Amino acid sequence: MLLVAAFLVFAQNSAQPSLADLLSRVAEEAEALQQNAPKSLTQEVLEQRALMPSTRFRPRIGKAATATVPPPRLVVRQIISEYSVGTLKDSTVQNLTELRQVISVDGRKVQSVERARHALSLGITSPDDRIRKRMLEDFARHGLVDIATDYGILLLAFSKRGLSNMKVVLAGEEQVGADAAWVLKWQQTSPDGGMLEFLGNQASRVALQGRLLVRKSDGMPLRIESWSEHPQDATAVLLQTWSGHPQAGQRVRDEATIDYVQSAHGFLTPASVIHRHLVEGKMITENLYRYEPFKMFSADAEIKFTELETPLPPPAPAKK
Repeated sequence: MLLVAAFLVFAQNSAQPSLADLLSRVAEEAEALQQNAPKSLTQEVLEQRALMPSTRFRPRIGKAATATVPPPRLVVRQIISEYSVGTLKDSTVQNLTELRQVISVDGRKVQSVERARHALSLGITSPDDRIRKRMLEDFARHGLVDIATDYGILLLAFSKRGLSNMKVVLAGEEQVGADAAWVLKWQQTSPDGGMLEFLGNQASRVALQGRLLVRKSDGMPLRIESWSEHPQDATAVLLQTWSGHPQAGQRVRDEATIDYVQSAHGFLTPASVIHRHLVEGKMITENLYRYEPFKMFSADAEIKFTELETPLPPPAPAKK
């Protein structure tokens, strides 16, 4: 009934609804995603294009550093994963995070879909965050760099709680495919609700800003654009630019575009994510994530988390 009422409000006031009405509508969709995402899963296809150092290049110091540096090589990878969302243990705000189980790398099978779903079920239902940490480590172990995580569920940042940490203004109109859309510029006022980044062994949150495009006819969120900038440390710059002369304080920019569609179960889900990692304006990594239609654990009969059981330990050797 709330969604029907919202549609009537926007249909009757197509000229320009109030910012409060728009944000209330977006918050409804964010809360619907919050409730349903942990009960669903899909298949995620990641295509990564990354500039990597030449296999002959070895960073040097001193006089040797002036030698010609071979140009970087472009590395293209494809990772297919089973994907779901789970709640972090002991989180005071019950933050959700993306969970993945890799099933193939560059066309090479890593594990079956059934086993991947079984592992996802352990990560979703277990109160132990070590299982989720192993999922992230496993994802990175396949040689990917500058992995973007949690962008697919960025809509959650626009819940009522998240909006209290934002400045939002109405900034005109635009077209998204066949849909006319209102454009809202947004900026987080503190890093508390921002994106979690990992630099070496250090973890920190970065405040985000960007644009939110919502459909004029009913206020439905269609696209979120996000970006953040911050200085990089010298070690990370060396790994990412391979110039041989890293400089602390070089500007790093991460930007993403997330397109949403309404699932067959009535809540918004990501359709695609494009993430780009840039250093001093030069694109180092591009990640393109695509998602199959989401399925609900309880509604789709083919999804079974009991297909695989934890194997029993081998029997003890017989005593002589």
